[in-house]
Amino acid sequence: MKDLALHILDIAQNSIRAKATLVEISIVEDILLDLLSITIKDNGSGISSESLEHVTDPFYTSRTTRKVGLGLSLLKQNAERCEGSLTINSAVNVGTDVVATFKHSHIDRPVLGDIAGVVVILVTSNPDMDFVYSHRYNQQSYVFSTIEVREVLEGVPLSDLSVSRFLKEMIKENLEAIKIGV
Repeated sequence: MKDLALHILDIAQNSIRAKATLVEISIVEDILLDLLSITIKDNGSGISSESLEHVTDPFYTSRTTRKVGLGLSLLKQNAERCEGSLTINSAVNVGTDVVATFKHSHIDRPVLGDIAGVVVILVTSNPDMDFVYSHRYNQQSYVFSTIEVREVLEGVPLSDLSVSRFLKEMIKENLEAIKIGV
């Protein structure tokens, strides 16, 4: 995958398939520590300990529609290539936490990509789920929560086209305010 936002989309889609009702996406960029950390946490069905041993194997997948599962293996490869790591913790009927770390300044680190677009795709495609996206850049931070957005919208569906346009612009503006993508 050419950017990190696509990795995030792929893992969040795993959470959706696992029947999660809440997906939390957290990105931390700390320039002083030269660290980029991405955490995706869900309350879905989780992964058995037997399957957890194999989830980063590209030729292992729990899906029956195909025989390979490249998402986690590619994320692990990207993280390790950039002096980082990938850790996955999961418990059946509790949920899964995926944490990828990268050396922020590493020349091979994929760009973040269109994270605002990915968040909006997830939200508008799954309007009955809750998503919390937080992004910290050094000491500045931004948090987006569908729980809060629903309160403000007072019944207007998250899947409404005008809402999706508004959300994307709102997320972009807030990320620019904390210097992301500038």
